[in-house]
Amino acid sequence: MAFAIRIYNLCRYLTAEKQEYRVSDQLFRSGTSIGANMSEAQCAISKNDFIAKVYISLKECNETLFWLNLLKRTGVLESKYYDSIYPDCVELKKLLTSITKNSRKDNTSDSIIHN
Repeated sequence: MAFAIRIYNLCRYLTAEKQEYRVSDQLFRSGTSIGANMSEAQCAISKNDFIAKVYISLKECNETLFWLNLLKRTGVLESKYYDSIYPDCVELKKLLTSITKNSRKDNTSDSIIHN
């Protein structure tokens, strides 16, 4: 939720101050989707459903990194904003990657035990 709020505020800044709408909209969608999909994962109906939701969050996080890089490299996003949010997104990606890998490993182990 905290990251989604930061993305929300960044996108408000981008549209109000920079009149950047297209990429800001993409950033908003992917950046807030990370938390939304993790929220869905908490109510997953199965281990596979949980893994799928976390993996979607991971993909959205990776997309968010892309949009942040694009905004930085085009000069739309100042270094102080980029340097503040980008590392947090990288950390989220590492966390989501770890959850995905460990959940898949656990899921594989469970299915081997039951076979």
